[in-house]
Amino acid sequence: MWGAATSSYQIEGDNVNSDWWEWEQAGKTKDISGEACDYWHRYASDHDLLEELGVGLFRCSIEWSRVEPRDGEFSDEAIGHYRQIFQDLKRRNIKTQVTLWWWTSPIWFQKKYGWHNKKSPEIFARYAEKMTQELGDLIDIFTTFNEPMVPLGQGFLGGIYPPGFKNPYKFWRAVNNVVAAHREAYKIIHKIKPGAPVGITYLYNWYESEGFGLLLNTINRLAQWYRIDFLGNKIKGFQDYAGVNYYRLGKIKFSWNNFKLDSANQTYFGFTIEEDRDNVMKWISYPEGLYKVLKQASAKFQVPIYITENGGPTRSGLEDNDRIEYIRQHLSFVHQAISEGVPVRGYNFWSLMDNLEWLYGYEPKFGLIEMDYETLERHPRKSFYEYAKICQNNAVEIDVKN
Repeated sequence: MWGAATSSYQIEGDNVNSDWWEWEQAGKTKDISGEACDYWHRYASDHDLLEELGVGLFRCSIEWSRVEPRDGEFSDEAIGHYRQIFQDLKRRNIKTQVTLWWWTSPIWFQKKYGWHNKKSPEIFARYAEKMTQELGDLIDIFTTFNEPMVPLGQGFLGGIYPPGFKNPYKFWRAVNNVVAAHREAYKIIHKIKPGAPVGITYLYNWYESEGFGLLLNTINRLAQWYRIDFLGNKIKGFQDYAGVNYYRLGKIKFSWNNFKLDSANQTYFGFTIEEDRDNVMKWISYPEGLYKVLKQASAKFQVPIYITENGGPTRSGLEDNDRIEYIRQHLSFVHQAISEGVPVRGYNFWSLMDNLEWLYGYEPKFGLIEMDYETLERHPRKSFYEYAKICQNNAVEIDVKN
């Protein structure tokens, strides 16, 4: 199933009841989201582009703070609007893969509870139940949480995401509460809609290291445990598929001169991630890593796999040949994994359009569609038309070098 991915907060605009909105207003981000891409009002024309792209799957999310702006009070208007959005996708024969929590929470949840609070699983389960009751008939695939270890780590250890803590005990509690929330939501969704697949997504970058031998190998194993196993081991039996988000190579190096904790710049007591100075987010592209993580995820979870995100940031321009090459190379390794028995069921390119990249703001361009943020005009890039060929032909052309 060929698809494209977006998230509600990053494209909808004006999510004023969200903790991220409050975080932005406090000056803790590079940019303020504002209207973002105004998908909330322009969804139909964006779905025209999805239809032109030829995807059969659209990965999106529900903004919790829109549908439950106050504790226990759900907005019929917002739920009705999401219903219109999903119905429009259904009319176009595009299946929906919908995420319930994509890094953002209502302000009231963050202030009154937070993920470190023991009542948080119960509060999330109430929200999940309401969304399944109201919108479940239009949702084909459910995702409870999007790569939760990233915002939990940055929000409870690094202090650079909401709620801004640097507290290992609260972090540990938050992780276990997210696990409990996922398990409860999994049961609720299956009770209301038994046939719908329910899963979670993991950030599955490939990490390597040079020098320091056994020490760095141990660091790699700890990184793997932290990113995947710490949470993944606790939800075995409570996921019908595993979502793999893959972007890059993390090449770990060590320096005594950088012995500090600075998660914003990926520095952890001397251990840092090597950078590609030519990349807008300093990420190192490594297509073969996608093959490696697909093999790893398949062996670990033994459930079907969706590639729920895969993409690379650029600075701008419609002639994005680097993105085209990125897609082709990564898909060649997806094909290799499938040919070796890895049960990959779908591929979602990140992203349909340029959007707010959290702390990085609007500078990184991930989209198949270029956004003009002054006029909100959409301009499909060259990669849009190349990916459309892949979606429509169910094939990718690659150069085979002898």
